Amino acid sequence: MPHATVHGPNVLARRGFGLRLAPAGMGRALRIERRWRLPTLFAQVATVPAFYLDMLRENATWLATGAYLAAALMLATALWHTARATDHAAAHLLANWLDLLLILGLVAAALAPPSHGSDWILLLRLSVAFLSLVRMVWCLQHLLTRGGTLYLVALAFVVLLMCGVGFWWLEPRTPTLTDGLWLAFTTAATVGYGDVVPTTPASKIFAVFVVLLGFGVLTMVTAAIATSWIETEERRIEREILHDMRQRIGKVDADLVALRAELRAAAHLLASADETKKSAHARPSPEQGGRG
Repeated sequence: MPHATVHGPNVLARRGFGLRLAPAGMGRALRIERRWRLPTLFAQVATVPAFYLDMLRENATWLATGAYLAAALMLATALWHTARATDHAAAHLLANWLDLLLILGLVAAALAPPSHGSDWILLLRLSVAFLSLVRMVWCLQHLLTRGGTLYLVALAFVVLLMCGVGFWWLEPRTPTLTDGLWLAFTTAATVGYGDVVPTTPASKIFAVFVVLLGFGVLTMVTAAIATSWIETEERRIEREILHDMRQRIGKVDADLVALRAELRAAAHLLASADETKKSAHARPSPEQGGRG
């Protein structure tokens, strides 16, 4: 993700799709941004079939237009509500220029004619689809945490299932859902057995996004599994270090107890010696007693 910066002392600012908060603006703005993350994700997922509806049909459909406009409205609402929670809303909006660009692209994709009539319109919708894909992956990156491996595995399964349905819909050489799932898996994993390959322009474009999704989702799953293994080894090493530290601290504590006991004994001996000297000085010597 692009590097995030903060403008002003209390601004929630994002360069691209990466989030960074100033300490003073971390509370309410962050909660609002997280609250809108899932609705915007679902709205952007709906633009995937909208892209292919515009590509496959000669006339514009209200479903595709509505999906693009709904995604733009959802993203704009989320961005505006998050910006209002900061002290410098304008600076936050300018810092999120990729979000603004995606909103404009979604509106343009909704108002443009079908993609099959112009390569430039197809390129426009492809660019919008790529930006939407990047933002969808960013919305899911919070799952890459300790304990999030199960969620990522479930997410990878759902993504592969949706990709299989897409190939089943778009590719004539996958007449069954099983064939579509197999093509989705081999495409996402970049295996390329060659037994089933995309043949139509729509399925080829879809295969490009499946590969990108495979890089995004499957890489996160692999990273989460590797992270869990590394964390397990780190926790074992930490336990060993803590056990050794406890032993050392216990030994130091025992040494301190013994040292305090020796100091008390030495102090007692010194006090006894001082008392003996004082008593010796206080008693009169035999010579003084005889002269008296």
